[in-house]
Amino acid sequence: MVDITFSQPKTESAPRPREWVAKFVLGMAAETVFLMALGSATRVMNAGLACPDWPLCYGVLVPQQQMNLQVFLEWFHRLTASSMGLFAIVLMALCGWYRRDLPKWAPWTAALALFLVIFQGLLGGLTVTELLRFDIVTAHLGTALLFFVTLLAMGIGLRPYQGTGAVGKLPWMGLTAAVLVYCQSILGALVGSQWALHQCLSDSQLCQVMNSHIVGVVPATLATLVLVLWAWRTPALHPALRRWANIAGGLVIGQILLGVATFKLRLQVEPLTVSHQAIGALLLGALVTFTVLAFRDAAQTISVPAAAAETLSPSDGQLA
Repeated sequence: MVDITFSQPKTESAPRPREWVAKFVLGMAAETVFLMALGSATRVMNAGLACPDWPLCYGVLVPQQQMNLQVFLEWFHRLTASSMGLFAIVLMALCGWYRRDLPKWAPWTAALALFLVIFQGLLGGLTVTELLRFDIVTAHLGTALLFFVTLLAMGIGLRPYQGTGAVGKLPWMGLTAAVLVYCQSILGALVGSQWALHQCLSDSQLCQVMNSHIVGVVPATLATLVLVLWAWRTPALHPALRRWANIAGGLVIGQILLGVATFKLRLQVEPLTVSHQAIGALLLGALVTFTVLAFRDAAQTISVPAAAAETLSPSDGQLA
C-alpha cells in the first residue's frame, strides 16, 4: 500500500498529534456554524447596533446596566467571535509545534484560517462603525463561510481515510456544487443585509436583488441533486462518500422548504430565518466534506499501482 500526504496506512491509526489537531479544528468548525447562526439571530432581531461602540459595549466589557435581549445577542456574538480568534492562534501554535507529524499543507492552512479570522474581526468592527452598511455585512458573512470551509477542509484532510478508487468525476461535481451553494449564500446575504424582501414586497424596490437570489436556487439545487444521483449510480463508492451525498441531498430539500416558508411569512418568524441560514451553512459543509474526501479518493487511486488497485474494495478502509 502506497501512502501519500493525505492518507494513512490502513493497518495503522493516525498519529496522535494529527488526531488531536483534526478534532480541534473540526470543533472550531462546529463553533463557527453556531457563531454564524448567532450572527443571523442578531441581524433578524435588529440587534446589530445594540452595542453602539466597538470593541467594547457601552464602553465596558460586560454592559450589565444596559443588558436586554438585543444587547445580549450582540455582546454574546462578539464574545464568541473573540474566542474563535484565540482558538485560531492556538491552532497555528499546534501546527507549528507538531509540524513534523502533520502534512506540509497543514501549517499553511492554519495560517490562512488565522488571517481570515483577523479579517473577519475587522469587518465586524466596520459593521458597527459603518452602521450596518450592506456591502460590509455581506462581506462579513462571506468571510465567515470561507473561514468555516477552510477549517472543515483541514479537519477532514487530517482524518484517516482509504478510498475505493471509484469516484470518477465526483470530486469536480462536488466542487462545482459547493461553489454554487457558496455563491447562492452570498446572494442570500445581500438580500438579508439590504432587507430586499421587505422592500420588494412593500414598494417594489430591490426586487432585482430578491429575484436574483430566487433564480440562484436553481443551479445550486440541480448541481447538488445531480451529485446525489451520480453517487447513487456508483456502486463501488466509499460508504462515507455515499453518506455525505445523501446528507447534502436532504439538506438542500430542507433548505428549499425553509426558504419558501420564510418568503411566504415575509421574514416574520425569526427562528425560520435563522434556520434558513444555518441549514445553508451545513449544506455547504456537507458538500465541502464530500469534495475533500472525493479528491483524496482520486489522489489515492493515482498513487496506488494498477495491480494493487484491483485488490481494493469498499471494506479496505473507512473514515474514522
